[in-house]
Amino acid sequence: MNVVVAGAGGFIGGYLVNSLISKGCSVTALDIKKFDQWCQINSQAKNIKADMRLRENWFTFLKGVDRIYNLACNMGGMGFIQNNHSLCMESVLIQSHCLIAAKELGVKQVLYSSSACVYPLELQSNIKTAQSQALKESDAIPANPEDGYGWEKLFSEIMTQYFAQDFFLDVRICRYHNVYGPYGAFSGGREKAPAALCRKIAEASIFNKNKIEIWGDGNQTRSFMYIDDCITGMDLIWQQGFTKPLNLGSSEMVSINQLVDIIESIEGKKFKRVYRMDCPQGVRGRNSDNSLVKKVLNWEPSTSLRDGIKATYDWIKGEILKQNAVN
Repeated sequence: MNVVVAGAGGFIGGYLVNSLISKGCSVTALDIKKFDQWCQINSQAKNIKADMRLRENWFTFLKGVDRIYNLACNMGGMGFIQNNHSLCMESVLIQSHCLIAAKELGVKQVLYSSSACVYPLELQSNIKTAQSQALKESDAIPANPEDGYGWEKLFSEIMTQYFAQDFFLDVRICRYHNVYGPYGAFSGGREKAPAALCRKIAEASIFNKNKIEIWGDGNQTRSFMYIDDCITGMDLIWQQGFTKPLNLGSSEMVSINQLVDIIESIEGKKFKRVYRMDCPQGVRGRNSDNSLVKKVLNWEPSTSLRDGIKATYDWIKGEILKQNAVN
């Protein structure tokens, strides 16, 4: 099978390329970043630096392709999302041009990577109500998603479904809930909460600091999905043929303070917590309702948060130690 992975230099993209190569696929890996900025590079793929916002690139790279995985978008952690709404919205060009080229060139299979940020803000504002935090797929409409990034994802979801309806594309739409693991960004402003907190605690331990900074009051709740579960879920979604948006996330919800507790227990040290209420915090509560994914796939993400964080923390701490040994 000939496959294109757009956004292959990103965190999920790197793992996906490795998985597809292991299954015998011929993979063209595309990303706007310089190669030294790719999270992972598989030498068996055809790796190309390309801006997938440009219509002509889709028409160039989709010739003779059987399936597209579009993971390409301009995104990062909450600090990036809340301060770059226009850059996030530019990503509508990526999926729009992808679908147009797929239609014109006869590529029938398209997977679009969406996000839990499509869900209405008012359903995630009451931290005391667990029901408001477990989000099921039908909750996305009526719409009031995250500014910028959430609107881009919801628009692209809808457009993908229209193309499936009108031009008989075979589509998959994955709504990721906070994917994390080794080889992801852990500094620079695009990292997400698990990686950022692992970095802060690792640095505090290595450099003998007695405190760490937490954005918000630490009572915000989330669920976090380990990368291996994400890749397994994507594979199962293709196998089962489900064409509507589907949550792909863990249902193990924790507060940010509880996540810090887990990382501290892995390191074996406690740190003073300095809460920054002036920093981006995101919604108060968000969790994945996995009722539909369990029904459709007879499966749901199952890696425990502690096990996944342990692997992630060990990798991030190792990278920090290597960087400082060089410097």
